[in-house]
Amino acid sequence: MALCIGLMSGTSADGMDACLVDISNDSIKLVAAICLNYPHDVTRRLRDIALSERLLVNDIATLDQQLASYAVSAVQALLKKANIKAEDVMVIGSHGHTLRHQAQPNGFSWQLGNPSYIAEHCRIDCVADFRRRDIAAGGQGAPLVPAFHQFALKQLAPCAVVNIGGIANITVVDDVLIGFDTGPGNALMDEWCLQNWNTVCDQGGNKAASGQVIEDLLDRWLAHPYFSAPAPKSTGRELFNLTSLGELNHYCAEDIAATLTEFTARSIALAVTHFAQNCRHVMICGGGVHNANLMHRLSLALPTHKIESTSEVGIDPDWMEAMAFAWLGWRTINGLPGNIPSVTGAAGERILGGIYKA
Repeated sequence: MALCIGLMSGTSADGMDACLVDISNDSIKLVAAICLNYPHDVTRRLRDIALSERLLVNDIATLDQQLASYAVSAVQALLKKANIKAEDVMVIGSHGHTLRHQAQPNGFSWQLGNPSYIAEHCRIDCVADFRRRDIAAGGQGAPLVPAFHQFALKQLAPCAVVNIGGIANITVVDDVLIGFDTGPGNALMDEWCLQNWNTVCDQGGNKAASGQVIEDLLDRWLAHPYFSAPAPKSTGRELFNLTSLGELNHYCAEDIAATLTEFTARSIALAVTHFAQNCRHVMICGGGVHNANLMHRLSLALPTHKIESTSEVGIDPDWMEAMAFAWLGWRTINGLPGNIPSVTGAAGERILGGIYKA
């Protein structure tokens, strides 16, 4: 068994998730976890800069260092909570915060959160920059969590796992592993809430629940060619953002919230219907699991499926992604591949990321 730490700063840009796990060749156990919330101004800067057409070097360098500092603080708080010393931890797997992600051809992925600083100030080896090796091998570089879903939930096959973070992704655990980004998760809803109510999210989905779905807008959004494109595929806020959806401000804010929520639910349902025909069990993780209105709409969109949180099968939905990157870091340190070519489209299995020694 090995103690490892996973760090995840998701597309929603609301905080740094950190988890401590105990890993063996065939099992993983969550030991402790925390979330270090970002101040509102940092969340807004991260969301704005992800869509900015011009990036200033000094701004990027400052954010890179600031996110690394948050990572160090999260690790230190996690170790204190678990009463564990740094020397007892094998590795930190740090996803970083995605600044840009562009799929193939000629793809690239850029994450912020200086891993050299993390390794230096935590005194633990750090693995980071997981996505670019898969892209170099012709893959999408995302999603990477399906490999972990298969490891953690293979005994439940056939099943589907949907992670609803800023962007949503699906894993179909069956004879052949399938996984891809389904489209928007919480990002559009969160962006709308920040713009209209100065809140980072629609807590419980209450704003959306008080509105009405605008069907013509929904139909137009669901006609986006991304949804009919074949997998492997990946996406980000570069493709799905409020500006890309057209003029919205002349509609009732609650109605747009309702329509954005339905957009997420229906786009996920499309992926489940088309790619998970053998699966009647759909497990949800990520922040979206706490949005009761979204979960209700997803159940309505998939009436013949059992929709439930991954907590029902023993994995806390809030820490799934951070656990995945702890596990991916563990694989890299042990010289094991972390990607699944059937998911990303890479030319073969690859050891992911760079190792930054403490």
